[in-house]
Amino acid sequence: MPETTFTFRVDETLKDAFAAAAKARDRSGAQLLRDFMRDFIRTQEEASAHEAWFRRSVQAGLGAAHAGDTMAAKEVEANAKAWRADTRHKRTRSTS
Repeated sequence: MPETTFTFRVDETLKDAFAAAAKARDRSGAQLLRDFMRDFIRTQEEASAHEAWFRRSVQAGLGAAHAGDTMAAKEVEANAKAWRADTRHKRTRSTS
């Protein structure tokens, strides 16, 4: 992969403190900045992927609701109550 130079201005005190912190970890400032850049990109990609998944999920839910694929609140609560009871029962069984 071809390399390029990334130049930017920073306060001298910050630069010196960063260089000292990098050296204390046996790394160069450039190595740490590359790591930070990769981490930032990865974090942004994960956030974008999550947002896309969330939007698809919301659209699927809205589509289902518009198609009439819904449950009454009482049915949802009854299912949740049964699920909670089953979970408590399984947990009690596993600790016995």
